[in-house]
Amino acid sequence: MIKIAIFASGSGSNFQSIVEATRRGSLHAEVGLLVCDKRNALVIERAEREGIPVLVFDPKEYETKSAYEEVILKTLNECNVEFIVLAGYMRLLGSVLLNAFQGRIVNIHPSLLPAFPGKDAIGQAFQAGVKVTGVTVHYVDEGMDTGPIIAQSAVRVLNDDDRDRLQARIQETEHTLYPTVLQDLFESLKITNY
Repeated sequence: MIKIAIFASGSGSNFQSIVEATRRGSLHAEVGLLVCDKRNALVIERAEREGIPVLVFDPKEYETKSAYEEVILKTLNECNVEFIVLAGYMRLLGSVLLNAFQGRIVNIHPSLLPAFPGKDAIGQAFQAGVKVTGVTVHYVDEGMDTGPIIAQSAVRVLNDDDRDRLQARIQETEHTLYPTVLQDLFESLKITNY
């Protein structure tokens, strides 16, 4: 079974959906580590409740991105992590992690990329007045939400939507799509045992 690390910065709803999918057996993976850059993030409590090891760091305590990514990489290696899953991690990855896990890092983004990359994609879509937005799972490269797209799922913007209702439907889609895409990806890459 593949061992994954989830990187998250916030509440961890996608983290939780992935953990629950592994528990149900619909995602054949072991969540071996949570990496978080916010000491007070709710996702840390979720991981602790699940008995999943946590690496929390404050980027401001390091002189460079490479310096804290070296610490992360050391922990990933110690935990035998084979694949990185970004789930609401609000930092761009640098060369240390991108090189060490080339082709083995994915992210989920709350829009139909290439539309609305970056922060507050839901707000961007809502402000733009689009009738359809959605969710994208993509490989991670050095850009902001620019890696090759793996899968997408559309979410209609309803006439009576406000930002919160739209966000709730997008998150519901994410929680279904991400574990399914991860399972398909792990099967297709044949990395369950290498």
